[in-house]
Amino acid sequence: MKYVYILQSEIDEHFYVGITDNLPARIGKHNAGEVPHTSKFRPWKLKTYVAFSDTRQAVAFEKYLKSASGRAFAKKRL
Repeated sequence: MKYVYILQSEIDEHFYVGITDNLPARIGKHNAGEVPHTSKFRPWKLKTYVAFSDTRQAVAFEKYLKSASGRAFAKKRL
């Protein structure tokens, strides 16, 4: 199972989109500062996630959420 997730910083308006096999462990790494891209905006809270059984669909959805139209969709709908 692949999880596409959106994290929201608890200190400002930053969001982060990622993909993982183990959602609790990955969020723990973000909040522990082990991910350089997200370490300066921690702590993070999980805003939403979507589970996929197909890896290709998960990767495509993550890529979409990182696009301009995907960010607008996530902000309005997720």
